[in-house]
Amino acid sequence: SLSFGDDVGKFIGNLDKAFLQGISFEDLNGTIPDYLFCMFQLMFAIITAALISGGLAERVSFKAYIIFLLAWTTLVYDPIAHWVWGGGWLGELGALDFAGGTVVHISSGTAALAAAMVLKKRNGFPGKLMIPHSLPLTLLGAGLLWFGWFGFNAGSALAADATAVLAFTNTQVATGAGLLGWIGMELFKVGKASALGAASGIVAGLVAITPAAGFVEPLWAMVIGLVAGIVCYIAVVLKLKIGYDDSLDVFGIHAVGGAWGALATGLFVTVGGTGLLTGNFGQVLIQIAGIAASALYSFALTYLIVLVIEKTIGFRIN
Repeated sequence: SLSFGDDVGKFIGNLDKAFLQGISFEDLNGTIPDYLFCMFQLMFAIITAALISGGLAERVSFKAYIIFLLAWTTLVYDPIAHWVWGGGWLGELGALDFAGGTVVHISSGTAALAAAMVLKKRNGFPGKLMIPHSLPLTLLGAGLLWFGWFGFNAGSALAADATAVLAFTNTQVATGAGLLGWIGMELFKVGKASALGAASGIVAGLVAITPAAGFVEPLWAMVIGLVAGIVCYIAVVLKLKIGYDDSLDVFGIHAVGGAWGALATGLFVTVGGTGLLTGNFGQVLIQIAGIAASALYSFALTYLIVLVIEKTIGFRIN
């Protein structure tokens, strides 16, 4: 209801549909039953909040984290989703986000950074070597994520049509390109590719194509994925130099990858809109506005939420 209910000031939805009030099993959102649309968007909301946990791993209380999820989803995710998809000001401005580059990835990535800054570093970081526990499981997880992302992106077409097929195809080619971009950087910088790098490149490609999946042609999807692998690799390397402790590189992959994907949508969109390729520089500016608004809002509100929880019931554990 807060994300997709009737608009209140272009900022948030009202409570008319809270707890599924006023919705019957026969109601449709286009050709999709409202109940199905609700469950689909619910998965978006919970995976977005769950992504933040990667930036907080090994230092937070589970009880406090559950409280954080409720507060963050209500105060951060719901408004941003409404801005872009629910009739809010960014959607009215013309911002393009097919499946969640700003709503999901920029918001969760900047939230992870804000939370990591409040809660400080893990004990022993960065001096203590913290190697992955199981690379085979990491690769298995990356493969499952890749498979599931087809539903995430193609499903956002809300129909079994040409747009869904385009999103499906772009998801595949961008992800492969992201993998190549990341391991290419590893080969260039350290002389060998790694399994963890391959998994990270997969996620970078998936993240970056998310906002553009139904808006660009496959050639540009490859470019988006390849550049994502490169820029996300650089962002993760810079993490150690800057010194913040984002355990699973949520900011470096999701925020940076999501920002690049949202910007690239404005550059390369030719399906369902126009961008720089067709002479519409204004779309690039709109995309930048969406990136900045979602990043700044998520960072500021998350910082405040985490600080309040930490000062009251306690968030960090040692």
